[in-house]
Amino acid sequence: MGLKDQITEDMKSAMRAKDTARLSTVRLLLAAIKQKEVDERITLDDAQVVSVVDKLVKQRKDSIAAYTQAARQDLADIEAAEMQVLQGYLPQRLSQEEVQAEVDALVAELGAAGPGDMGKVMGAAKAKLAGKAEMALVSAAVKAALSR
Repeated sequence: MGLKDQITEDMKSAMRAKDTARLSTVRLLLAAIKQKEVDERITLDDAQVVSVVDKLVKQRKDSIAAYTQAARQDLADIEAAEMQVLQGYLPQRLSQEEVQAEVDALVAELGAAGPGDMGKVMGAAKAKLAGKAEMALVSAAVKAALSR
């Protein structure tokens, strides 16, 4: 069963359980997936669905920061609950040490020497680590590896 099918099944089970918070979040996710499919006229595979989920999680993190700064803890709590549901569809994330090891291997493989090769390494890292690690963490690891 693909990830999209799993999300659809989760929507049905949330309906049966009358879990309105989970149901609204899963519906939001399915709408974002459908929107991307319609916009690009494709059917998303699991990797592309993970990228949509990742984007929504990032939006929730930004919203939580904004609501917390504006002293709206009630809204920040709603966003945190949505983010919790969305993170359930992401694969297990790599730790910082694992990301650094992957980046070091990519730098050696590509023969990158300095900060000028950042784009080349980031392109390869995005392809290899998409959905497995936060890109901000990957970017920091690439900068550290290339400055050595």
